[in-house]
Amino acid sequence: MTDKVAGAVLDWARDNGASVYCHWFQPLGAAGVRHGQSAQVQNRMFEFDKDGNQIWEFKGKNLLQGETDGSSYPTGGLRKTHTAGGYLGIDPTSPIFLRDDTVFIPSFLVSYHGYALDEKTPLLRSVDAISVHGSRLLKKLGYDVKGLTCNIGLEQEFFLVPRDPYNTRMDLQLTGRTVMGADAPRGQEMCDHYMSPPSVSGAPYSCMKEIQEQCFKMGIPLKTRHREVAPGQYEFAPLFGFVTTQIDQNLMVMQIMDEVAPKHGLTCLVAEKPFNNVNGSGKHNNWSISTTDGVNLFNVNQLAAKSGSREIFPVIMASVIKAVDEYGDLMRMSIATPGNDFRLGACEAPPAIMSVYLGDSMTHYMESYMHGSIEPYDPSTKVLNMGHTLPSIVIPNEDRNRTSPFPYGGHRFEFRAVGSAQNTSLVNTVLNTIVANSFKEFADKIEAGASPREVTQDALKKHWRVVFNGDGYDPACQEELTKRGLWRIDSCVDAINTYVSPKNTALFEAMGVFAPDECAARRNVQLQHYVGTVEMELKCMLDMINQHVLPSMRDANVGYVTELEEAVATLRRVWDDVHHTEDLGEKAAKARSLRLETMVEARCICDSAEKVCPAHLWSIATYKDLLFIDQTLS
Repeated sequence: MTDKVAGAVLDWARDNGASVYCHWFQPLGAAGVRHGQSAQVQNRMFEFDKDGNQIWEFKGKNLLQGETDGSSYPTGGLRKTHTAGGYLGIDPTSPIFLRDDTVFIPSFLVSYHGYALDEKTPLLRSVDAISVHGSRLLKKLGYDVKGLTCNIGLEQEFFLVPRDPYNTRMDLQLTGRTVMGADAPRGQEMCDHYMSPPSVSGAPYSCMKEIQEQCFKMGIPLKTRHREVAPGQYEFAPLFGFVTTQIDQNLMVMQIMDEVAPKHGLTCLVAEKPFNNVNGSGKHNNWSISTTDGVNLFNVNQLAAKSGSREIFPVIMASVIKAVDEYGDLMRMSIATPGNDFRLGACEAPPAIMSVYLGDSMTHYMESYMHGSIEPYDPSTKVLNMGHTLPSIVIPNEDRNRTSPFPYGGHRFEFRAVGSAQNTSLVNTVLNTIVANSFKEFADKIEAGASPREVTQDALKKHWRVVFNGDGYDPACQEELTKRGLWRIDSCVDAINTYVSPKNTALFEAMGVFAPDECAARRNVQLQHYVGTVEMELKCMLDMINQHVLPSMRDANVGYVTELEEAVATLRRVWDDVHHTEDLGEKAAKARSLRLETMVEARCICDSAEKVCPAHLWSIATYKDLLFIDQTLS
């Protein structure tokens, strides 16, 4: 059978002019540094006989499995040069796709001992966990299903900047963000960029059209495009789909954006915070759970109609509330990227405090249920009467809350704090795992004799503190949430370390998602990635000061030379301490302090110098050159 399937793939490839295949997988530690955040070895689908004749050959064994050097990717110690085997298997949940002359086979990567070495393997394990434990819980509630699955929709934000100015900036080229740069006279204070019409004569418009066209050819349903809040910032959004397929497609979208932009004289930046004092970029992760035949567990009316019960929905919602309250630290860990250091809580993304927004009517329903009400939740749309001339407007049952990290949006939860450069596999692995655990614990208690209502009410009473519908940007509200005891981890480094806290390793092991050794390895990979990012940014800053800023200021003779020289000496001294620190956790903590304190202080000096330096002597592209593409690029 596998040879027949492989033969069909070969015929499809040849019909479309392709002659190459690869097992396409997702190594760890790739965000912000690895092109496409993926890896592959491309092989021809033909061979030559002894007489030099071409023979087309692609067998089942070629389709199902591959092998690579597992030690040459970040593994956190799971693979070494003398124990280097890495083994690839086909992911049956994500479709094979074709681009140019190559057939891409989505795959997972494991070690000789079965340890996960990639992003995808634990994600697939977590889907299995939520299916097993969710199906068991639903059966206890009188609803027998074949299995559960998870669907997501990813809203991808990014910047498009002119390529010529970009090429003068080592920091953007090598790290994706500016380590210095004075504010332009104009920013986003007029709210003039968000949703404004694209300039049909502009490069961003033609670039985005081509990106969409390439995606459509690959079967990626990239439906929405629009301008975002900051100057030069944009967004793409696809249709919803199965979690592994959507993540695979998002990685290809980011790669295509990166490759198409230069054809239009542009560069695409997906880093979370490329520019200071304007909005950074996120990747909102809209997450839902459904049965394998398509019943959305967060859609109360659909669930009630298919199951014949309105008593299931509050159990599902309580499971999510419980999961966020207990494992908010893991949610924070899943978004602990270097770029989110500058983005979370900056009035463009939710703060690093894990809470749940339900909306007024859902909150009233769940709170009433907690206290014994038997009234069902019956959401309905509302109609706004706009007068005699204007038509009425139909609005949803709940308002939006853009300040919450995890709002319920009707039929889905939206994890809004996810970083734009991330592979969201870890994010969804965490969401699936923590909710699967709630499902298991609820099913265990029901099996032991408790009623579903008792189990749900008890969970809500214990975890109701995590529900918050207010303004997450308000410092007073943040203080209130902190006093409630919600998970608040401001430091990315501290968040990464929660990977190996005993309760979390026990959770992952119990759910069959990670072994303790895998947790420890991934903690190391994330910390090494953080330290490596800081090192690259620091070295860019030092080179830019020495090669550009100092020569410009000496020629200008308007001051700041001594301050810049002292800043360089300080940066080198502090980095030397970081570099020679052996304990990885301590090293990452010192790197964070260097990044958010010492480098910020040096940046302030550079930015002040830029403001007084004559323009003809300043050799680095400015924010005006980079951000205002409609005004500066014809």
